[in-house]
Amino acid sequence: MLEYAEAPALSRAPGQVLVRLHAAGVNPIEAYVRAGKYARLPALPYTPGVDGAGVIEEADDAGLAGGRVYVAGSLTGTYAEEALCTPDQVHPLPDHASFEQGAAIGVPYATATWALFKRGAARMGETLLIHGASGGVGLAALQLAKTAGLRVFGTAGTPEGLQLILGNGAEEAFNHHEADYLSRLKEAVGGDGFDIILEMAAHENLGKDLPMLAKYGRVVVVGSRGPVEIDARNLMLREADIRGMTLFSATPADLAEIHGRIGAGLVDVSLAPVIGTVLPLRGAARAHELIMAPGARGKIVLTM
Repeated sequence: MLEYAEAPALSRAPGQVLVRLHAAGVNPIEAYVRAGKYARLPALPYTPGVDGAGVIEEADDAGLAGGRVYVAGSLTGTYAEEALCTPDQVHPLPDHASFEQGAAIGVPYATATWALFKRGAARMGETLLIHGASGGVGLAALQLAKTAGLRVFGTAGTPEGLQLILGNGAEEAFNHHEADYLSRLKEAVGGDGFDIILEMAAHENLGKDLPMLAKYGRVVVVGSRGPVEIDARNLMLREADIRGMTLFSATPADLAEIHGRIGAGLVDVSLAPVIGTVLPLRGAARAHELIMAPGARGKIVLTM
């Protein structure tokens, strides 16, 4: 059960950063944890939340106080008015970015960066399909891929989602509820197929993805909610790969590189998080319902 309640004020220890949060991002993992359906479950009670944005209140370096930051991970949870963080969990947020946008950065943009460039080994000029591109991770991947010089195609399940994908730079967008969308995707990319497919729902789509791969193509599984049946001959003919990913595998050095790339994109505005739904903090339970529903359009954010 998720409850909105008063909690004691946090006390900062040396080496920690105290952030006054203005917004928190909502991610599917938090809904899985809440339902007890995740491999790593915390001791109860606990405060959910990994992503957030706000202002530094206290730090070892007093000169940092007042700085606008986005939070990617915390020691105490981000569904709260304040959070304790380690210094490497706190990153500068440019003045032109809202706190809601800052709360939409951590997990979506880090996941998209890891999926594209570490697991997908994306290179300039390659062709990318984002299967489920209208959610937080999908839009982040779209923006990152365009910045890196890839041709990007995407799918979504609503007219609004399709427009969102196109508005963020996709070459073409396809409704994955339409019966002929797979054949239309193949026509759009030509006879060679996709070099990379980022798959947000492997339990539904992985078997459909493999015949659309180019020679030496890669499917990166970003999300899956169950088992799936595939024809392995589609891999053999193309000498293609299915690659899983989890951001938990990233080392501190990896994360520093990831957030360095993200930070540069925020500064030059090539990366601009899209906010779909904003709810007050006391609406966290409703946010969990929404994030597990189909038809994602941007990021769900809680405000304090």
